[in-house]
Amino acid sequence: MNLKTTIEQENIELPDDFFYNIQKYKEHLFKWNKIHNLTGAKDESTIDEFIYDAIFPLTFLEKTKNLLDIGTGAGFPGMILAMAMPQTEVTLVEPLKKRAGFLQFIKADLGLKNVRVVKMKVEEMESEIFELITSRAVTDTNMLLDLSKNFRDENSKLLFYKGEKVYDEINDSIKHKIIKTKNRHYLLIGENI
Repeated sequence: MNLKTTIEQENIELPDDFFYNIQKYKEHLFKWNKIHNLTGAKDESTIDEFIYDAIFPLTFLEKTKNLLDIGTGAGFPGMILAMAMPQTEVTLVEPLKKRAGFLQFIKADLGLKNVRVVKMKVEEMESEIFELITSRAVTDTNMLLDLSKNFRDENSKLLFYKGEKVYDEINDSIKHKIIKTKNRHYLLIGENI
């Protein structure tokens, strides 16, 4: 997979420094991962898939003022979305010290002024309303709905990066859309979708 070509085929509007920042991010991730085991993804093609996976929703999402990413881990999808959407205030919530430290380092190294790293569990955070809440590989949908309840209102949208089990986790009582790609199911929840 050639990441740049694949992303350009999607016609996603990205800032001029996106691919430069992604390259720096990957270099740091590989270095840190050797010592701190931030992610199970160890090779460039897997990381490229994760990056593509993170920004694909920009093909169907509207611009957003602020975003909360629950359990960011090594940066998927929150840090990647922050690089792709410099006009959006992005809050990355990650309780593990080594991962939060890595996210803070990336923020500083790349000069990402739109990023805030919060080193705690989301349930310990003070209530605040976000237009978009994202999460990837954290927990099931019902738990994510519960964890996000203090951070959304009737206008907020939730975007959960899921696998095939998404169909078992959602029912018609919740207004939602499932956007399916080859390797991913994106669960979009909200009143105005």
